[in-house]
Amino acid sequence: LHTNFHQNLILSIPEMKRQNQSSVVEFILLGFSNFPELQGQLFGVFLIVYLVTLMGNAIIILIISLEQSLRVPMYLFLQNLSVVDVSFSAVIMPEMLVVLSTEKTSISFVSCFAQMYFILFFGGTECFLLGAMAYDRFAAICHPLSYPMIMNKRVFMKLVMFSWALGFMLGTVQTPWVFSFPFCGSNEINHISCETPAVLELACADTFLFEIYAFTGTILIIMVPFVLILLSYIRILFAILKMPSATGRQKAFSTCASHLTSVTLFYGTASMTYLQPKSGYSPETKKVMSLSYSLLTPLLNPLIYSLRNSEMKRAFMKLWRKKVDSHTF
Repeated sequence: LHTNFHQNLILSIPEMKRQNQSSVVEFILLGFSNFPELQGQLFGVFLIVYLVTLMGNAIIILIISLEQSLRVPMYLFLQNLSVVDVSFSAVIMPEMLVVLSTEKTSISFVSCFAQMYFILFFGGTECFLLGAMAYDRFAAICHPLSYPMIMNKRVFMKLVMFSWALGFMLGTVQTPWVFSFPFCGSNEINHISCETPAVLELACADTFLFEIYAFTGTILIIMVPFVLILLSYIRILFAILKMPSATGRQKAFSTCASHLTSVTLFYGTASMTYLQPKSGYSPETKKVMSLSYSLLTPLLNPLIYSLRNSEMKRAFMKLWRKKVDSHTF
């Protein structure tokens, strides 16, 4: 009996130790607390950016939903991208505005888990959607005659579903793994959101295996689509240069330049954040890079795609005139 009690006690010690280690029930998001004098200005700027992002992407979703002539793969991909961008912003921005506007900067364990999950979900989905959009442009410009067969409805649906499914898988695999680590020390996240690298710094365990997985996953999720996009655009560039018409060349360049701008901004900063070693950049640099793809890309995408696209502008004006006419009569 004494032996059994002794064995049970020994077995329970690691369990007790583990429970004490995982005692963190909430995290504190530091955000830009190093610059208290700028909190008010930053709140104003980020609020305006968030509202413009929501409005810009909502207009694109609405125009493409209502205008029959835009129900083609190029614009339906753009509609999906706008849905992702709105969702991505909604996951990060409201929490960041709370951090900037109040003294209470804490975020519960569950909320942090949810935020990380959706950052990975929407971030992963955007990576693959941008890749699918590059393939769509490649097919349209390099193979215009066979484009309707290459990018038929079935292929389009598969690419969209594949993009969303991979984003879902990324969030579902990675988030529970990160939160399975014990958190026993500091609960201060020196970042603007619960992104994986920032939360992982607080783990009280050996995260080497996870880091290998995360590095490999990031290579596949960020770098593979990025390389495919670059290859598509090299082919597109050669095809454009062979075009006899200067107007045709200009139109093709304009369409592709907007996509390439968005791609470079998103992939460049995301890869620098997720492919860096732990001591790669200062916390402030990491925050700025994170803002580039979580704040700037969702803001710029509707501006880039709609302002540089005559069909989108025409559809917008058509719907606007309809609205004005309905109010007049």
